[in-house]
Amino acid sequence: MLRPQDNSVRETRKLDGLWDFAIDRDAAGRVGEWWKDRLPGAVKMAVPASYNDILVGAEAHDHVGDVWYQRLVPVPVGWAGRRIVLRLDSATHRARVWVDDTEVAAHEGGYTPFEADVTEWARPGTTIRITVVVDNTLTWQSIPPGIVDESADGRRRQRYYHDFFNYSGLHRSVWLYSTAPARLEDLTVTTDIRGTTGVVRYHAGVAGPDRLETHATLVDPDGRTVADAVGPTAEMTVPDALLWGPGQGNLYQLQIDLRDLEGLVDRYVLPVGIRTVRVEGERFLINGNPFYFRGFGMHEDHEVRGKGHDDASMLHDFELLRWMGANSFRTSHYPYAEEILDHADRLGIVVIDETAAVGLNLNIGAGLFGTGPRPTFSDETINATTQAHHLRAIEELIHRDKNHPSVVLWSVANEPESNTEASHAYFTPLFDAARRADPSRPVGFVNMLLATPDVCRVTELADVIMLNRYYGWYVEPGDLDLAERMLEDELRAWSQRYTKPIIVTEYGADAVGGLHSLEPVPWSEEYQAALLDSYHRVFDRTDAVVGEHVWNFADFATGPSIIRVDGNKKGVLTRNRRPKAAAHLLRKRWHDEA
Repeated sequence: MLRPQDNSVRETRKLDGLWDFAIDRDAAGRVGEWWKDRLPGAVKMAVPASYNDILVGAEAHDHVGDVWYQRLVPVPVGWAGRRIVLRLDSATHRARVWVDDTEVAAHEGGYTPFEADVTEWARPGTTIRITVVVDNTLTWQSIPPGIVDESADGRRRQRYYHDFFNYSGLHRSVWLYSTAPARLEDLTVTTDIRGTTGVVRYHAGVAGPDRLETHATLVDPDGRTVADAVGPTAEMTVPDALLWGPGQGNLYQLQIDLRDLEGLVDRYVLPVGIRTVRVEGERFLINGNPFYFRGFGMHEDHEVRGKGHDDASMLHDFELLRWMGANSFRTSHYPYAEEILDHADRLGIVVIDETAAVGLNLNIGAGLFGTGPRPTFSDETINATTQAHHLRAIEELIHRDKNHPSVVLWSVANEPESNTEASHAYFTPLFDAARRADPSRPVGFVNMLLATPDVCRVTELADVIMLNRYYGWYVEPGDLDLAERMLEDELRAWSQRYTKPIIVTEYGADAVGGLHSLEPVPWSEEYQAALLDSYHRVFDRTDAVVGEHVWNFADFATGPSIIRVDGNKKGVLTRNRRPKAAAHLLRKRWHDEA
């Protein structure tokens, strides 16, 4: 499934803007077949955006269940004889789609795209009615998981085991696009380096008759053709190649043409970064050089639009990353919009790409979110059906993002239970699936404090050790001297047990922007900065540590909790991107180290 693209052969219509929108408070829409007519009581809703904070009141903000989107779309008359496809870049967390009265697509998973061939119903020169129902309900079988409580008066309340708000809706673009009936369906690119020569291997999936020919051309950043090839699978070499690397967003353009006896049938252009990634002992290597991750766990989270993608906000966030000297980030805790990875490719920003598998740890969830003790992996909780959805989420993530040079590491989960035999059995096939889908990148998961090196059963499956640690905040809050000693002791224990690189993927403390103190006390900007500084001293003394990702880039919204006041305040920036003292501390450290 290739992303929509405008070129001399392909044409797109982006359907972003205002759609009709209705909250299905009584779960009446599916029974009443709302897709067959105009939505009852509809208001306007922005796409892309989360709906929760746009409308005023708890009904939208806290709604659990279905919401409906609808729009009339004219089909260009010039698309006669073409294949016509409807694509949704995401629908959180599941959706069904109709064109007029016909259901054309259904998808489980809130952060990866899906599409349907609608040629049969989207007749050029007519107007079609597109209706989408989006369900934000989280269950034991969804990724991420959750449960729904229903009160005596029928009110539904969603509980979940992750610490960010369950924003929902059509968070990314919706497209109608056209291709020729014979077409390119998929494209996979891998790269290598031989001395100063770059190697680009591609495989193009083609739908159409055998007489079609595939032609490939590789163009350098200055617009010069440097290699070409014929065939759906080929290897091209580039002497004196410009490598993609940290801070060096060198991108070639790979153009794949599909031709028949009469000429050009289809075309697709893909940016390509020539680079290698591998793990060697305790080192993480990009282009054969040791790489040290400096950056953040982040969230797609902004005021009013929630997780809705916005190019202006994206650009500003990247400018702030560069201002602080960050060279990387993790897509915590779900795949981000593809536009974000595009921009990371352009800038040479390194990405750890993570699935939406957060909250698979009922030991920590029971304490934080008041849901009581339960086994994490069981027939009644996270089970074989959950695992199947998780596996599909990994495959969809890798299929979507496999060609981004910025992506150097797959993360299959954040802070799952990993200290039991059940966790080992659950994750073993998931790691196997990730490596089958992409043998070219390392695979890992993010470990949390309950699974120390002596008891963790999943780290042995990973290529890289990724740790979230909160000594001085959740553990021994206020005592930074003790926190520093505990952190160093644990990092050394990991290094002694495994010869693998360690990335500390989360560390930090909440700080209320503008709250200052003469001495570093919890919740002050001074304490947040002092805690980060103490961790940095440990990292600098620990050879196996190859990365530091502060939690978090910016403050973000969370669900209701007595430990959260107006959201999570661990950002080094406020939610509206004002710097705290910690941002200036990081800027000095990371620019001095660059």
